Amino acid sequence: MKQDIKIAVIGGTGKSGKYLVRALINQGYTFKLLVRNPKNFQSDYPNVEVIIGDASDYNSIVHVIKGCNAVISTLGLGIPPSEPTLFSKATANILEAMQHCNMQRYIVTTGLNVNTPFDRKGQKATFATNWMYENFPVSTTNKQLEYELLAKSELNWTLVRLPQIELVDEKTPIAVNLEDCPGDKISAASLADFLIGQLSDKTFLKKAPFIANLP
Repeated sequence: MKQDIKIAVIGGTGKSGKYLVRALINQGYTFKLLVRNPKNFQSDYPNVEVIIGDASDYNSIVHVIKGCNAVISTLGLGIPPSEPTLFSKATANILEAMQHCNMQRYIVTTGLNVNTPFDRKGQKATFATNWMYENFPVSTTNKQLEYELLAKSELNWTLVRLPQIELVDEKTPIAVNLEDCPGDKISAASLADFLIGQLSDKTFLKKAPFIANLP
C-alpha cells in the first residue's frame, strides 16, 4: 500500500471517475471518496473511506479533504444532473477548503472548450469550443469561470483539458500539449493513469494541459 499520500476523490462515481477509483485501488492508494448516493459505490476495499455529501456544499468538501494530501476531481453533472454552475461552485469550495486545511495539490478535469491566454487552438478544437458555447452556454461558461478561479489561486493546481472520453480499459500512449488538443479521444484508463501521475509530476503545476491518445 502507498501510505505516503492520501487522496480526496471527487466525482469518483461518474463515468470516467470509476476508472480513476479502480486505478487508485489497483495501485494501492488510500483515499476518501465523496458520493451523493452511497448506492453508487459498492466496494470492500479497506483503504477507501466513503463520505456522503455534495460538491456544491462547502462542509462536505471540508469533510472529504480533511486529512488528505491532494485532491483529484473528475466531477461531472451526474445523474440526476446537478446545476450547470456546479463546476465553479465546487472548485471555489475546494480552493477555500484546501487553504483551510493547508493543502496544496489540486488536479481537476474539464473539457477542451476551456480557453487560456496561452492557447493556439486549431480548427477542430476551435469548432468544438464554439459548438459547446452554442449548445451548452451555461455549463460551458461556468467551466471557463472555473479556470479563472484556478488562475487566480496560489495553490498547485492542474486543469486537465479533455477531448471525447472513451470508456474503455485499453491504455494507449498519450500526447500532451499546452496550446491545442493533440487528438480526438482519450481512454478513461489512460486518463486515470495521467491523473494519478500528476500527484508526483510537477511539470504542469498551475497549467492547463490538453491530453489525448495518439492515433
